[in-house]
Amino acid sequence: MSREGARKGRSQRDGGFLVWLGGARLVSWLLLLSLLPTGLFAQDQALYETARPGYRYQFPRDYFDHPSYQTEWWYYTGNVTAFSGRRFGFELTFFRQGTDRDATKSQTWEIQDLYLAHLALSDLDGGKFYHTERLNRRGPEIAGADETQQRVWNGNWQVKWNGEDQELQAVGPDFTLQLKLHPEKPPVIQGENGVSQKSAGDGHASHYVSLTRIATEGEIKLGGKSYEVSGVSWMDHEFFTTGLDTEQLGWDWLAIQLSDRTELMLYHFRRKDGGIDPYSSGTYVDAQGKTTHLQAADFSLDAAAEHWKSPTTHATYPIGWKIRVPQFAISLEVKTPLPSQELTGQSRLSPGYWEGAVTLSGTRLTQPVAGVGYLELTGYDHPIHLQ
Repeated sequence: MSREGARKGRSQRDGGFLVWLGGARLVSWLLLLSLLPTGLFAQDQALYETARPGYRYQFPRDYFDHPSYQTEWWYYTGNVTAFSGRRFGFELTFFRQGTDRDATKSQTWEIQDLYLAHLALSDLDGGKFYHTERLNRRGPEIAGADETQQRVWNGNWQVKWNGEDQELQAVGPDFTLQLKLHPEKPPVIQGENGVSQKSAGDGHASHYVSLTRIATEGEIKLGGKSYEVSGVSWMDHEFFTTGLDTEQLGWDWLAIQLSDRTELMLYHFRRKDGGIDPYSSGTYVDAQGKTTHLQAADFSLDAAAEHWKSPTTHATYPIGWKIRVPQFAISLEVKTPLPSQELTGQSRLSPGYWEGAVTLSGTRLTQPVAGVGYLELTGYDHPIHLQ
C-alpha cells in the first residue's frame, strides 16, 4: 500500500475481520485497544502475569508466545542494500493482545487473543514509503506464535526458525520480502534483573529481549522488479501486562548498529511537564556481545536542527538527533535519507507517528564510526495514552 493509499484509509480483509489499524510497537497496541468494541479488552488484568524481576529466560522457548501475559510483540527492522547500491529499510511486526482467558471457551473461532501485524518498506533511494496492516483472531491457525511450529505468523506473513536462523516472508499489495536471517550475537536481555522498567510501581515493566545484529540477505520485489539484497536487521521481543505512567507523553526510541560491530538501544520517555522521564534507559552491546545497561543519566539524546512537518497530521518531528554516551566515548549524529516515514491511521482519534530507517556518523574512542538503525517518534501528533 502506498502512503497515499494509506491516507485514504484502505482496509484489508483477512480471516473474518475488516478493520483499519495503523502503527507499530506500543502505538499498534494502542490502536488495537481503541478501535475495537468497548468491553472486548475489559477483562481483569489480574488474570494475567506481570513482568517482575528475576525472570529466567530460556531459549528458544522465550522467542515464542507467552499467553499468561496480556500483551506481546515481535518487532523486526532492518537496513539492506541491493547489488546495484539501492538502499531499503523494512519493518515487520507481530502483536498479540489477550482478550479473554475463560477456559470454557474452546471453540476454534472463540476470541482468546487478537493478532495484529504491520509491514512497511522504505525505498530510501526511490524516495517512497509503503505500509500495510492486518488483524486476525487465531482461528484455524490463521495467526499465532508457537514454539512447536517454530514460527510467528499472521496469514502469509511469517518468521520461521530453523535452529538459530530464521526466514522472514511477507507479501504486501506493493512489495514482497523474502529474507534469511542469521543472528551474529547471542540474545540481549534488556533492562536489569530480567525486566525493563517502564514506570514506577510493581509490574510496570516488560520482559524484553533483542537480537541486535542479524546478518540479512534475500530478495525484495517492488514495482515489478526484483532486488537481491543484504544487510543487517534487529529483532525485539517484549511481553508484559501493565501500561505506562499517565504522565508519559510519548517517546523517542533508537536501535543502532555501528560499523565497529557494536550496538546501541536508547529511548527517552517525554513527560507532560516537558522533562525526560527517569525510567528512560538503553543498552550498549560491545563487539563480543557483552552488554551494559544505561540509565537515563548515562546518555544524552538531543534533537538536532532537522525537522519534518507532516502534511497529513501537521505534526513536526525531530528527524535529526545527537547522541552522547560518555562512558564509551561515543558521539553520534542521526539523519535519515527519507524524511517522510510517518504512519497515519484513517481516524484522527489514532495518533500518527514517525518510524523509519536512519544513518549514523560520528566517533567512538576518537575513531570515526558509521552506522544504520531505526528511529521511532511518538506523541508529536497528540499524546499517547496507554492506561
